[in-house]
Amino acid sequence: MIGRLSGILLEKNPPQLLVDCGGVGYEVDVSMSTFYNLPNVGEKVVLFTHQAIREDAHLLFGFGHADERAVFRLLIKISGVGARTALSILSGMSIADLAQAVTLQESGRLIKVPGIGKKTAERLLLELKGKLGADLGAGGAPSVPDSQSDILNALLALGYSDKEALLALKTVPAGAGVSDGIKQALKALSKG
Repeated sequence: MIGRLSGILLEKNPPQLLVDCGGVGYEVDVSMSTFYNLPNVGEKVVLFTHQAIREDAHLLFGFGHADERAVFRLLIKISGVGARTALSILSGMSIADLAQAVTLQESGRLIKVPGIGKKTAERLLLELKGKLGADLGAGGAPSVPDSQSDILNALLALGYSDKEALLALKTVPAGAGVSDGIKQALKALSKG
């Protein structure tokens, strides 16, 4: 298996790259989050990779960080989620956002990713529960206490966007109860 590539970036055609490693050019598909953090063409690049060998093709997928590759590998183990869908998920949301969506069981966030329907989103939430966020929690999603999770869910149920709800949640003191927290968050949202 090819686990890492280090070489010169020859071409960038989203989502595919061409990386020269000692005179051999490797075609690598990357997520858009990795793509946007690449150096310029002609510069040195290091990618963590996942090699997929199929009957009709040998494919190489590249990631800027080992965490992203680990999440990709978790995603492709889920029934109905192939490598392209996994790349689409990682292109559409950060690992922290994905971990938070799993923690809060927010299928709505996943449905916003192109190619993810309601059934696939629910399957992802079910399969990733307990796997994502626990080992990536330190660098991934912020841990949200139960009361804050309830407050966040209430704001999202009221129709506020993820961004608005998370900003309002920051104004709520850490020890606040659910009902007081919702009131304070709504007060903060009405002022903004």
